[in-house]
Amino acid sequence: MTPPTLAEPRPELVTRGQSKPRYRWMEAASSADHKAVAKLYLGTSLTFLAVCAVLFALTRLQLIVPDNTMIQPEIFNRLLSALEVSVVFFFAIPLLLGLIGYIVPLQIGARGVALPTLNQLSYWLYAAGAFVFYASFLWAVPETSLAPSPGLADVAYSPTHGVDAWIAGTGLAVLGFICFAINLLVTVRTQRAPGMVWRRTPIFTWAATAIGWLLLVAGPAMLGALTMLMVDRRFDGYFFDGLEGGDPLLYSQLVAFFFAACHAAVIVGAAGVLSEILPTFARKPLFSHRAAAASIVALAVLGLLAWMQSLYTAPIALGAVYATMIVALALLVPVGVLLYVWIRTLWNGSIAYRAPLTLAAWGLALLVLGLAGELMTAVVPVGWQLEHTAAAQSDTILVLLGGAVLIGFAALHYWLPKVTGRAVGEGLGKLAAWLIALGALVFWVCMSLAGLEGQPVDVWRYFEGQGLNAYNLIATLAALVIGLGVLVELGNLAYSYGNGRRVGPDPWGGSTLEWFALSPPPPHNFDAVPDVRSAEPMRDIREAVRARQEAFVAPRPLPRSPEPALTGDGGADGYDGSLA
Repeated sequence: MTPPTLAEPRPELVTRGQSKPRYRWMEAASSADHKAVAKLYLGTSLTFLAVCAVLFALTRLQLIVPDNTMIQPEIFNRLLSALEVSVVFFFAIPLLLGLIGYIVPLQIGARGVALPTLNQLSYWLYAAGAFVFYASFLWAVPETSLAPSPGLADVAYSPTHGVDAWIAGTGLAVLGFICFAINLLVTVRTQRAPGMVWRRTPIFTWAATAIGWLLLVAGPAMLGALTMLMVDRRFDGYFFDGLEGGDPLLYSQLVAFFFAACHAAVIVGAAGVLSEILPTFARKPLFSHRAAAASIVALAVLGLLAWMQSLYTAPIALGAVYATMIVALALLVPVGVLLYVWIRTLWNGSIAYRAPLTLAAWGLALLVLGLAGELMTAVVPVGWQLEHTAAAQSDTILVLLGGAVLIGFAALHYWLPKVTGRAVGEGLGKLAAWLIALGALVFWVCMSLAGLEGQPVDVWRYFEGQGLNAYNLIATLAALVIGLGVLVELGNLAYSYGNGRRVGPDPWGGSTLEWFALSPPPPHNFDAVPDVRSAEPMRDIREAVRARQEAFVAPRPLPRSPEPALTGDGGADGYDGSLA
């Protein structure tokens, strides 16, 4: 008799209790999902937009009347510095990164990003930079404007730690942008769906890729400038000390190179958003996908190469000045091609006048006017006369209001139903568009005229008898209207995030793959990723579903046997129900 064999031991799963559910904020803060990180970017950038609206209103109230002493000059410099730094580093670029981080993996049919931990690190570096900058308000507020000059940033002239806080805060934010760009470029390169070759890639993804390259190329230059400035301040360096063999112009070139990349990123991002929204609400495909993609790449390259446009009055070679003018004027070609593509897309289209289209149309109008003014100042004689005046600054403000604020709001109206599964309020969105657009146009006209009268940029006050009273009064009232429009739209977005009308996964009838996912998408984005066969995969999917429905033939019903007739007392075939 053979002895019984013992079965091999098997592992047992023992539960000693159910783990407590984590708080929602803790899940969002620790998640490496690209959608959670993107929502953190969007929420933080919109918070800083509200801060910028308040700071903008305060700085303009100081200029509402001549000889005003409502705000002291050192306080005004601090408010202005916080405003300019927040607009670029904490609002405009992070808003773009939030939209890109959420939408691009969905558009290319990816189940996630290539480097999720690096993507998460990029946000926390940006948030740490914003915290360091604004924490300086507790001890020494930076009075650096957008970027301090090397001489004025020296410890002898800026003995407080305000400049150090500016260097640390902006440096952390720029490092976060570089990490985001690396993850974005690797994701777009390696995670595209089957069949999504470059000629079929959505235009917004093309714009996002161009933005990634801009940040990856210009970000290290800015980090190098910040590092050398800190060495000069605290470690007796002389990178930018002309008396010791350094070159202060090197700092200006590096900083101008980075800010030109940021400016180009705003324009390229706006072009990508417009190329998605306009065809959707015109109910037509984009007129020329290849022309739009090539123009966006040309915008990014030429916009970066024209970085010396803000240095016309600096001691640089005259040949470099005229070369910059030629490169800047060459931007007319890609801008004109994009305008032609968008007009032909809208022409004879079945246009749906919804809030995203209203915001996008007003944003496009402001963007074109601002770019026209900037191209005018790119002409060397005009640039020499208007540089560092309110006229040149008003053009840049108009580009930011059109490209970053209005078109950014249009993108949020367009894609927030995908993020939350809820629609954004239409009435308040259109109201905000009109308030911001009309206020921006009035502000631009008044500040352009004030600049032609000689008002310098970032002035603390002006005096009676200079002919600037009416311009600044009307511009201040227009700035308050802009701030009101921004706050209305931010309230609309905040309310709609949790209380908006529920919508399906494809409320607009879009043509790109993000509308194939659920709203909001699951952690893995797609249950099944379709093969991409054109630049409009969702239209292909709809046509395939429609063709299958039309070809479907319902099966004929099987013949049923007749029911037995009831006779007698109700039984069938004479059966009365008895057992006998």
